[in-house]
Amino acid sequence: MTDARPLRADAARNRKLLLAAAADEFAEHGLDASVADIARRAGVGKGTVFRHFAAKDDLIAAILIDRMEELSTLGEGLIEADHEGEALREFLTAAARQRQERDLSFLAEASESMAQVTSARNRMLEALDRLVDRAREAGAVRDDITGTDVFLLMCAPNYVAGYVPNASPDLWRRYLAVIFDGLRPEGAHPLPADAPRLA
Repeated sequence: MTDARPLRADAARNRKLLLAAAADEFAEHGLDASVADIARRAGVGKGTVFRHFAAKDDLIAAILIDRMEELSTLGEGLIEADHEGEALREFLTAAARQRQERDLSFLAEASESMAQVTSARNRMLEALDRLVDRAREAGAVRDDITGTDVFLLMCAPNYVAGYVPNASPDLWRRYLAVIFDGLRPEGAHPLPADAPRLA
């Protein structure tokens, strides 16, 4: 696991470079991306990688945690926003944009059993739950929508757009708009099944 103590400025810079390089390598080559190639891309030695991350799985976990913490921080900052519906939309837009810039969703399975990843995911889900609750109470989304529903829809705009060859980089925005309109109470019909619960 990574060390929780504060990093020196140079170590923090190297860690940031490593995470960015690793994210690019994994996005291009999948889980077969090598530590040597990640180090080369970051402009550091292979030993530097292992000083920060004892194993490749720790590096994967750190990438996911950084991405989820970015969304958590945004969500927590939006919880007191004046326009509850727009706050939720801003969160979903940020989540979709993050995935559009670099789709690393396939990494989740590789580290889903790691406690730090679970903790980061729970923090993000808590922020999302609160955003959904506020939007529902304000009448911005339908009464039968839960935070889990919205979480499961987060990847949908990019997933759908990914089926279109040579798609515009902004195509995901079209499907996010369709999804968000489906969350609104206007013209809503009862949903045919109960909302799921995540373990």
